[in-house]
Amino acid sequence: MREEQAQGLDDVVVKEEKVKSTVRETPKEMRETKDEKAKDTKDEKKDEKKALRDEDEGSMISALKLVAPGTRLREGLDSVLRAKTGGLIVIGDCAEVMSLVEGGFHLDADYTPPSLYELAKMDGAIVLSKDIRKIIIANAQLIPDPSIPSVETGIRHRTAERLARQTGALVIAISQRRGVITLYRGANRYSLQDIGVILSKANQAVQTLEKYKRVLDKALVNLTALEFEDLVTVYDVVRVVQRGEMVLRIVRELENYISELGTEGRLIIMQVEELVANVPGELVHVIRDYIEGGKKSAADVLQTIASWSADELLELSNISRAAGWGSGAGMLDAAVHPRGYRVLQRIPRLPAPIIDNLVKSFGSFQNILKASIEELDEVEGIGEVRARAIRNGLRRLQDQVMLERYM
Repeated sequence: MREEQAQGLDDVVVKEEKVKSTVRETPKEMRETKDEKAKDTKDEKKDEKKALRDEDEGSMISALKLVAPGTRLREGLDSVLRAKTGGLIVIGDCAEVMSLVEGGFHLDADYTPPSLYELAKMDGAIVLSKDIRKIIIANAQLIPDPSIPSVETGIRHRTAERLARQTGALVIAISQRRGVITLYRGANRYSLQDIGVILSKANQAVQTLEKYKRVLDKALVNLTALEFEDLVTVYDVVRVVQRGEMVLRIVRELENYISELGTEGRLIIMQVEELVANVPGELVHVIRDYIEGGKKSAADVLQTIASWSADELLELSNISRAAGWGSGAGMLDAAVHPRGYRVLQRIPRLPAPIIDNLVKSFGSFQNILKASIEELDEVEGIGEVRARAIRNGLRRLQDQVMLERYM
């Protein structure tokens, strides 16, 4: 009986403590908690929108690859286009798609470009397997939900858009009069352009990429020189990150052109790969050198920046805030000190684990730069030979950067 009474008293004390802790929470604290929750909700919604946008972009790029020049599907589409017969083609024979197909001829025949051309002479739609190896049905009628909104006016294109929105399948409509191939996937719509026009746009984008890459290289050389002199400011860092993201955005724009060009875009691919081979890695190392707070990784920061609009990217204070420095007045002029990841990875035959050990042992790039061979030798994984190689490598890099800076 006494034990039950004691237990009851304990429960009362716990409840009183909970009430007191609630009462002690000031209006300011409650307001801050509310603001934090609102901010978290806003960030979650922004991440969800970005994920959906990335998914949509990825699905359209994969669709462009399916109909790129050099593929068997594009060969069949071009034959239909030249014949001016028009056509409606559905890629995918899942249950959801087949439930909206009525009538037609069940063929289950191997796909060939001439077969697609001949079957397109009939008015109905053609259903192909997802891997485009089989022609499942020809001359079929498609019956999507009529309540789904559509901006198209022609029956063929309106049906294609509604079916794509309802099922998420890739639907291709070939206009008989206008001679245009239009792709529909989900809520996305894309009209294929003439190869000559795409090549011209891709070449212009490559020229722009070259200019932006030169600006980025110059900013990186300047940042490296300032790191050796220990004169880096937040402005110097965020300027490099901004220029790097601009380069990557041009590359993402070029991916659409490359996907649509297919075999015609081989030279474009080679140029782009050579121009931006090291850019993503350089940006990751820059962020790792300077990121504050430790809550986000370099990849998370770059992903956040990539989700911004063009106007948001132009504001250097936004990048400063994303990296953990804040966006207050005068923040861009604040001095910062690199850890040394980016410069150390330029030394030949220096593995990433050794670089991590160096940064952990010395804490900053200036400490590594001033360290003697004996002090470097004490770091785990570094012997006397490697210690000399690091010292000599840093000295050569400094001389090289100083020359490049004033060239």
